[in-house]
Amino acid sequence: MMLSATVVLIAGGVPASATALAAPSATVLLHVAALPVTPAVDWVETTDPPSGITAELPGKVTVRKATVSIEGKPVDARGYGLDTPDGAVGFFVHDMPGDQYPLEDDLQGVLESYMQNTAEPLTSSDVHKTTFDSRPALDARLTSETEDETLTGFIRLIADDKHLVQALVLGPEANDKALKAMHERLLASLRIP
Repeated sequence: MMLSATVVLIAGGVPASATALAAPSATVLLHVAALPVTPAVDWVETTDPPSGITAELPGKVTVRKATVSIEGKPVDARGYGLDTPDGAVGFFVHDMPGDQYPLEDDLQGVLESYMQNTAEPLTSSDVHKTTFDSRPALDARLTSETEDETLTGFIRLIADDKHLVQALVLGPEANDKALKAMHERLLASLRIP
C-alpha cells in the first residue's frame, strides 16, 4: 500500500475555541487509505452544488457531508477528495455566512483536528497571506513526521462572505514535486462564484 499509515485530510479548519464538536466524527474527514487509488490522468470538474464552487480533481469523487457546531450554530461542511498514486487531493467548503474567523485560526483548527483524529503530528511552515480572486487567503506547507514515514503537502484557505474554502494535498515526502504540481493544478481550476 502506498501510504503505510492512515492519512486523514481534515475539512475542520474552524478554530478549536469556536467549535463545540460532539465527537471527532462530526468533522468532515476523508479517510484516504480507505479510498481506491485513482490514476491522475483524467481531471474532472467537481461542483459543490449548494455554493457553486468548482474545482478539477483527478477523478470522480463523492461528496462527504457533515454539520459542525460553531458557537452553538450548525454549519454545513462538504468535502471532495481522493487518493492518487502521488498522494491525496481535495477541496472542502464550510458554509460560514457572517462567521469568518482569522485564516490563521482556521489553519490552526486544521492542524488540531488532524492530530486529534490521527494521533499524529501535523505542522505548518512557510505560512503567508495572499489573495485568491480578491478574497483573503492563506497558504501553508504541511508536514507530518512519524517513525514510519514523512508526509508533506500544501493547503490554501480562502474566505469569502459566505464560505471557508480549503484546497489541500498531502502525501509521501518523496512525491513532493508531484504534490506541488497537483496543488497548483487544483488552485488553477478552483472557481468561487
